[in-house]
Amino acid sequence: MSAIAEGAPQPRSLLVLTIATFFGSGLSPIWPGTAGTLATIPLAYVLMGLGRFWLIVATLAIFAIGTWAADRYCQITGKHDNQRIVIDEVVGYLICLWAVPRSAPNMIAAFVLFRLFDTWKPWPIRIVDRKVKGGFGVMADDVCAGAVGALILWLMQPHLPAWWVPAGGS
Repeated sequence: MSAIAEGAPQPRSLLVLTIATFFGSGLSPIWPGTAGTLATIPLAYVLMGLGRFWLIVATLAIFAIGTWAADRYCQITGKHDNQRIVIDEVVGYLICLWAVPRSAPNMIAAFVLFRLFDTWKPWPIRIVDRKVKGGFGVMADDVCAGAVGALILWLMQPHLPAWWVPAGGS
């Protein structure tokens, strides 16, 4: 039986567990994906404050590390896309924020849009979810959900009231 499954992770398994579950947020007994996305909000706020470049760089780094951790977690538990893996939600939510300025309404709208597309999985997200396997597959459908959410949120920006986006728009 695996170290994670037994509840006594070894050091490397503990690293995998910490990354894959985004510091344990994916261990939530209800709605682990939502819990993982909620846990990402402070990180997103800080990264957006550093600027779009750093938000994108950090997202790509988290994607690379998350792909490795998700793949290892799947191997250790023997289950593809275990619901406790939420590092994919972290990446998807961050992607959803790539094209918009930092504001509370944008962050809330990104949360709602990302969770909607990640849960509903409309075409083509559903195809990616079903066909792409391994750690990359775990991450890929959330990348797609985040990209669709980002596009919609970006297209909405010119039609939103002035209070939605702060002056200076970053």
